[in-house]
Amino acid sequence: MSNPAFGFETTAEEVAEAHKAEIPGKTILITGVSPNGLGSYTAKVLAMHDPKLLILASRTLSNLEAAQKEIADVAPSAATRLLELDLGSIAKVREAGQKVGSWDDVPKIDILINNAGIMSTPWALSPDGIESQFATNHIGHFLFTNLLMDKIVAAKGRIVNLSSAGHRFGPVRFEDWNFKDGTEYQPDAAYGQAKSANILHAISLAEKLQSKGVTAYSVHPGGIATNLARSVPIEVLQKKGILDEDGNLNKNAPFKFKSHTQGTATTIAAALDPNIADRSGAYLADCKVDHGEVWEKWAQGQDNAEKLWALSEKLVGEPLDV
Repeated sequence: MSNPAFGFETTAEEVAEAHKAEIPGKTILITGVSPNGLGSYTAKVLAMHDPKLLILASRTLSNLEAAQKEIADVAPSAATRLLELDLGSIAKVREAGQKVGSWDDVPKIDILINNAGIMSTPWALSPDGIESQFATNHIGHFLFTNLLMDKIVAAKGRIVNLSSAGHRFGPVRFEDWNFKDGTEYQPDAAYGQAKSANILHAISLAEKLQSKGVTAYSVHPGGIATNLARSVPIEVLQKKGILDEDGNLNKNAPFKFKSHTQGTATTIAAALDPNIADRSGAYLADCKVDHGEVWEKWAQGQDNAEKLWALSEKLVGEPLDV
């Protein structure tokens, strides 16, 4: 059962403090770590509670180095390691996964946080011919997670996928994930497809890994002012009421924004809370298991999850048994 004291206002620090016994000695890998982002903030909070190692992954080395410095400023003794990871390229994901696999001094990964993502970007294909949001937000993480699986299983670890209430923008288009080669492309629908996939991926992992002691969750972090929406034109954000006419956050936006510390709280709850160990596959919002309030039916169910797994195997070019 989720902690009843947690909610919208709960901070990452409060969650980490409540579950601080779950952090010492753990090896934690976080994707999408960059300055001022949710991944970096998540890492900083965890770093203050004596993890064995934080592995910080991102496409850009300079972002990783800047985030590493941010962590060192708040937790000078925290051990960190950097990993270049381009989730938009299957070949690059394989390189990164093989690199982690070669680290003999990292025999297990206790927590994997699949945090990286892009949002509502213009039409583009990945190097592998996959719509870019689906490629980066789901397919890359699908393959990367599987490449790390031996080390996750060794730890009986946890996997956390950052999804979004934005999964309600659209389901996975199992027969047309590329939007008729872009001719029917809608950036928000593609974002919804990718975020729905993050939820279904966690459902599959939970079912497939139950006997191995590994748990998996997906989370809605909340609406947070980060660089995630950098590809969305200002006029679109204004039309949606997110920005005002001057380009600033709209105080009368259709939803209430969270701070970075509130926005990373649910991720940390999913990664640490021992009270949800029996709810593997669940979708969390506001640090609690969601029971359908913001969880669309198309992102639920083992049938949909299995269809996504089969499609994902097809797109990476091989069966991936766990």
